[in-house]
Amino acid sequence: MTKHALIVGASGIVGSATAALLVEQGWTVHGLARRPGDQPGVQPVAADLLDAAGTAAALAGIRPDAVFITTWLRQDSEAENIRVNSAMVRNLLDGLRANDAAVGHVALVTGLKHYLGPFEAYGKGTLPQTPFREEQGRLDVENFYYAQEDEVFAAAERDGFTWSVHRPHTVIGKAVGNAMNMGTTLAVYATLCRETGRPFRFPGSAAQWDGLTDMTDAGQLARHLLWAATTPAAANEAFNVVNGDVFRWSWMWSRIAEWFGVEAAPFDGSVQPLETQMAGDADLWRRIAEREGLAEPDLARLASPWHTDADLGRPIEVVTDMSKSRRLGFTAYQPTDDAFFALFERLRADRLIPA
Repeated sequence: MTKHALIVGASGIVGSATAALLVEQGWTVHGLARRPGDQPGVQPVAADLLDAAGTAAALAGIRPDAVFITTWLRQDSEAENIRVNSAMVRNLLDGLRANDAAVGHVALVTGLKHYLGPFEAYGKGTLPQTPFREEQGRLDVENFYYAQEDEVFAAAERDGFTWSVHRPHTVIGKAVGNAMNMGTTLAVYATLCRETGRPFRFPGSAAQWDGLTDMTDAGQLARHLLWAATTPAAANEAFNVVNGDVFRWSWMWSRIAEWFGVEAAPFDGSVQPLETQMAGDADLWRRIAEREGLAEPDLARLASPWHTDADLGRPIEVVTDMSKSRRLGFTAYQPTDDAFFALFERLRADRLIPA
């Protein structure tokens, strides 16, 4: 029988990759977003998850076997992040219950801030030992990821569905208007450096330049979400999910520079944030977009320098353990440099960056 999925945040990096995979696998897919896009094979559902009654109305008649929650809204403080993002999950699950949806599984995508802390306390205080492992549990700090989890756990106990929590590292994938988008940010930055002759400088810390790290391709995460939703042994578990390789930015930076035909500037140990380097580039990007016929002239809808700075500026090495998933049978692997290059090719093909 055909499986039915509801993907929440279907227009984002993770949601769009998950939708594409499930459609390919023959699932019937509904994609919920505030402003749903036109995605092949995806039936759009327009809803504001902060509107409980409107969400319930939008979900009428939808009976998903599995729900994939891949969205969040950034707020000015962690207290507001908790209030807003927990309400979104609660309104979604209450809306499905009100429509007698009989959901079988709910998957929630969070991330490594489970271990590193929220943006207000990012990488500070006493952190778990790396590589991060799922059994290390929660930090003694308020975190909207924990609040989202608690909403899922409470609804699962009430309504009887199974759940999974997925903790990717920085996600590589395509989406326009996404708040956390390192791959496209670096592509735009490299394009600007090539255009102006500015040095292609690593913006982050010595710890990130020299230390080991990993990342998560959106396709890899989509495969992990599907695996957990359809594997009984993965029910009611939290999982880390990364590509399966490790690298140092001192190696990756020159790989990215070579792809764009720019020279990687020597790293001098100083932090030079992209948010500062790209602060005055909006007009320049608009001119490039007009000259090259690009699809998105608004730099702010492509690049998220603040988020890339947060990741690349960490004062500690961050590596993720995936043994739990491996033991239960998830064996997919994705080289991270290939993930970057595939994204860059797609951005060119979709006229988001110039050739």
